[in-house]
Amino acid sequence: MKRYFPFFLILVVLALTFLFPSVELHNAGNPHFDTGDIAWMLMSTALVLIMTPGLAFFYGGMVNKKNVISTMLQSIVCMVIITVIWGIFGFSLAFGESFHGIIGNPSTYFMMKGMLGNATWKLAPTIPLLLFAMYQLKFAIITPALITGAFAERIRFNSYIIFLVLFSIFIFSPLAHSTWHPDGILNKLGVLDFAGGTVVHMSAGWAALASALYLKRRNEPNHSPARITYVMIGTGLLWFGWFGFNAGSAFGANHLAVTALATSTTASAAAGLTWIFFDMLLGKKPSAMGTCIGAVVGLVAITPAAGYVSVPHSLAIGIISAVVSNLVVEWRTRTSIDDTLDVFPCHGVGGMVGMLLTGVFASQNVNAGNTTGNGLFFGQTHLFFVQCIALVGVSIFAFFGSLLLLKITDMISPLRVSKEEEIIGLDISQHGEKL
Repeated sequence: MKRYFPFFLILVVLALTFLFPSVELHNAGNPHFDTGDIAWMLMSTALVLIMTPGLAFFYGGMVNKKNVISTMLQSIVCMVIITVIWGIFGFSLAFGESFHGIIGNPSTYFMMKGMLGNATWKLAPTIPLLLFAMYQLKFAIITPALITGAFAERIRFNSYIIFLVLFSIFIFSPLAHSTWHPDGILNKLGVLDFAGGTVVHMSAGWAALASALYLKRRNEPNHSPARITYVMIGTGLLWFGWFGFNAGSAFGANHLAVTALATSTTASAAAGLTWIFFDMLLGKKPSAMGTCIGAVVGLVAITPAAGYVSVPHSLAIGIISAVVSNLVVEWRTRTSIDDTLDVFPCHGVGGMVGMLLTGVFASQNVNAGNTTGNGLFFGQTHLFFVQCIALVGVSIFAFFGSLLLLKITDMISPLRVSKEEEIIGLDISQHGEKL
């Protein structure tokens, strides 16, 4: 039965394509499509997608050689699974008609209905709704992929697929809706998250910590990275794609996109440099691995703030986030927590630092769309307290929600591979392949 059920689901999807062709034209209102905005968002959509293969290289280079293919595939498979779910009902859960500001109505855009003609999203009126949906899909893809670094080298592939589906539906979609939908509870509270500090990085970081605690330690916790060159390639692809991630969240080819691109560049550079120098301060050699990790931490931290802060403050965000994450990595190594690739210290903590510093450095002169107020740096406290409330609420929801989903997944299909399979390596035991 286990062999037949997955293919049965594919047949169900096939049947839905015949039952719901979604060819109706939407002709309400007068569209004001801007070809420049459309071109930039098409490019941004492609840029964000390339981040997932970049993440595959980034993570794949850090694990044992016997687990490289498995680790990289855990990222790549998100591209195919989440895309299918998004096209059927995932986009509706995140951006459909709001249910008490928590989740969207799955029938609003079921099977991508209402996407033809001049349909638009209310916060991105110069681009087609379908383009907005495809852009947001790429965020839905990379978020569960980020978690994989925490349980790398010890999770069953079939069980991982179940977990990523549950996570996408019950953790990512509610957070995306509550943060980015105009009727979402966090959005109405005034939370500022330009491109995914809460929705992407904090949710993935807390899920990573829950996964590391639930699956416990590996049988072989010490290892040498398989390919540091893979890590460097992955860093380049991530940084390149992050311009679509952050600058694309302006939803147009405008001054806000330029600001987000500039702050993303400088925060990442400052964090990479700070990581090297801080390692030297701790008596370590400046390493390629440290440089890459630091650069990514800077990108993570600037994500919620990218369109709300100035370039000088983006440098501050990069520097502070690198020091904090580096210290948390050092702390984690002295505990029994086996977060294989330090997803929580880098993405979870980096996202939280970015959220808080958004509440410190955000300026309405940078983004007039910020109606919550200026940050602590400018003498106002309201925004900072709002960011703190969001940080606590999202952390509790993502951590305990992920623990529950891990338990449910484990009941359906055991999460951990056997000791023998782990020693052999997941490339062979799970996929019958090897480098």
